[in-house]
Amino acid sequence: MHLTRPLWTLLILASAVLYFVSARTAFTASGSMSVSQLALYQGADREKILIEGAKKEGAFMLYGSHTWYRTVAKEFEKKYPFLKVSEFRTDGRNLIKRAVEEIKAGQYIADVIATTGEQMDIMRREGVFQEHYVPDAVHYPDDVKVKGKNGFYYIGHYETYASLGFNTSVISPAEAPKTMNDLLNSKWKGKMSIVSTTTGTRWIGNTLESMGREFLEKMAEQDVKVQNMSGAALAGLVVSGEVPLSPTIFDANITQAKQKGAPVEWRPLEPVVTTVAYSGLIVKAPHPHAALLFLDYIHSKEGQQLIMKGGLWSPREDIGSLAQKFKKSYIDEKYSVEEAEKKYAEWDKLMQQLFIRRK
Repeated sequence: MHLTRPLWTLLILASAVLYFVSARTAFTASGSMSVSQLALYQGADREKILIEGAKKEGAFMLYGSHTWYRTVAKEFEKKYPFLKVSEFRTDGRNLIKRAVEEIKAGQYIADVIATTGEQMDIMRREGVFQEHYVPDAVHYPDDVKVKGKNGFYYIGHYETYASLGFNTSVISPAEAPKTMNDLLNSKWKGKMSIVSTTTGTRWIGNTLESMGREFLEKMAEQDVKVQNMSGAALAGLVVSGEVPLSPTIFDANITQAKQKGAPVEWRPLEPVVTTVAYSGLIVKAPHPHAALLFLDYIHSKEGQQLIMKGGLWSPREDIGSLAQKFKKSYIDEKYSVEEAEKKYAEWDKLMQQLFIRRK
């Protein structure tokens, strides 16, 4: 068949376009995108690209501040057996220090950071996070989504509550405090502890704002010990009975301990300090495919159901978890980063003055 010159030219152009598209697809699928391009990629082959890239990476580093992340990491490894999750866990303040110092030194070690809102906000201001896309973000309320120009800096993946944890072998449920004012009963003098980390600082701030300075001064007269440890570690002392009760215990830690048969209970003393934890992608993450795959997983329905097995609560709107029927205090969400820094400094100082220096 004889082709005219114009038709022949069109065929050549069409072939060139097809070649270009195929080459571009191959380029994309080969993982040659930059971290920022990959993070925001929304193509139909996104999951395939992430899995192929993650197989080559073989691992990623998670910086977190909750013990349940270890269980989440193990389940993630079962789902993607070609990946190994390395984990560094400490409290939020140390996460800030480590992450910011590493990035300022040009060291990119972490891939994902997961901790509470106040800590995440400070790190975002320091340029720690890379905007990224999360397929299931549509199922989360705007209140727990921190947006950038093109994607999300981080999205909330659990909510937890800190209030009264007590050992039932030492204190019966009928005898244990039922309100904040009950903590002032003289029979609890010398038997309570709080933590010195951000969990304790939030409790100081929440108590100051809800109960007043005079209440904190009376609490100080109860010889409350300030323990330089995480909330999970203090929960362990409540489990052993070494610390009979503490108003700075996360319900999730008590849930996990009870599942193992520990003689402990948790009780909300209103208003209950409510903390939202977020997870985000680090700028110039060394294992971006694996990291994004993990972020997709933790925000998926499957991931959120696993989160809830740890006694945590999901902010995802289609999970159907029952709302807790007590008054909550979202202490971190009340202030901007700058305001929060000033408040935390004030509350830390108050903890020192009332509960530490007076000893």
